[in-house]
Amino acid sequence: MKYDKSFNKILLASLVCTAFVSYPNLLFLSWDWDCVPADGRVCYIDNMLIRFLLFWAFSMGLLLFNVRWLKTQSLLKRILPNVALTIVAYGLYKGITALICTGFDGRPIILTFQFIVMGMMGLLLGFTNYLGIIHQKKEEELQQLKIESLESRCTALTNQINPHFFFNSLGGISSLVRKKDDKLTICYIDHLSDIFRYILQSERKQLVTLEEELEFARSFSEVMEVRYAGKLDVHIDVPADCMNLSIPVLALLPLIENVTVHNMIDSEHRMRVDIVMNEAKELMVINPMYPKQYKPETHGTGLTNLEKRFMLLMNRQIRVERTEQTFKVILPLGS
Repeated sequence: MKYDKSFNKILLASLVCTAFVSYPNLLFLSWDWDCVPADGRVCYIDNMLIRFLLFWAFSMGLLLFNVRWLKTQSLLKRILPNVALTIVAYGLYKGITALICTGFDGRPIILTFQFIVMGMMGLLLGFTNYLGIIHQKKEEELQQLKIESLESRCTALTNQINPHFFFNSLGGISSLVRKKDDKLTICYIDHLSDIFRYILQSERKQLVTLEEELEFARSFSEVMEVRYAGKLDVHIDVPADCMNLSIPVLALLPLIENVTVHNMIDSEHRMRVDIVMNEAKELMVINPMYPKQYKPETHGTGLTNLEKRFMLLMNRQIRVERTEQTFKVILPLGS
C-alpha cells in the first residue's frame, strides 16, 4: 500500500472517529449556550474548536500507531500498548487544554468516556487494517503461485508437442532418404532447421505475435508439402493489421499435423488447409475431411493440449466446428 493513499485513509478515519465521539459536545454546546455570557461566547466556541482539533490530532496519532507501527496479529498484544498510549494522549490533552482554555469546563467524565471510545476504535481499526494487509499479502502470494503453476503446466504441455513433431519429422527424413532425392532431402532438412530454431527460441515464451506464428506455419507447411509431394497446400490469408495480435506459441503446429494424421492425402484427395480470419478477428484453420479407412496411430493429445494451453494462457476456449465435408478450428486471439 502506498504511503499517500494509506495516510489519506488514516486522516479520513480519524476525522470520522473524532466527529463520532465529539457529537455529545454539540449537545452540551446547545445546553450551555444560554448560560454563557454574551462576551464569553466567542471564547467558548474557540475552546470547543481547539478541543476538537486536539482530539482529531490525538485520534490520528493513535490510528497511525496502530496501522503503521504496531505490527502484530494478536489482538491481546495490541491492548496494553493502546491503553498506555490512550492514557498518555488523555494526559497531554488535559494539560494542553488547561493551558489554552483556562476556566473552561471540559466535563471530565464525558471526556474520559470519549478517550476510551477513541482508544477502542483505534485498536479495532488498526487490528482490522493489519488483518487486511496480511490477507492481501496471502492473496498476492497465492496469485504468484498460480502464475508459476500456470507457467510450469504450459511448459509441460509444450514439451509434449515437441517430441511428437520430432518423431514425425524423422519419419519424413527417412522416407526422403529411401527415395534418394538429395535435393528434396536437403530442402527438407533446411526447413526443419528453421522450424526447430523457432521451437528452441520460443521455448521460454508462452504467447507470441500472430506474425511470428504464421511465419512458422509457412515453414512448417513447406516441410509438409515436401513430405506429401505437393499434394498438401497450406494457404494463409490474414490481414496485415491483425499481425500484432497474440496467440499461444506453436498453436498451429498440432492443427496442421492433425490434418495429415487423420486424413488421406494423395492424388485423389488433395488437401488444402486455409488459415484465415473471421469478422470477430479469430483465426480459423479449415480443411476438407478425407477420413482414413483405418484408425490413425496417434495419442490424441494434440487438440487436447491446445485447448488446455488456450485456457491456461488466455482463459478462452477454442471452438471446433465439424461437418461431413469440412473440419474447422477457431482460435481466439489476444490483443
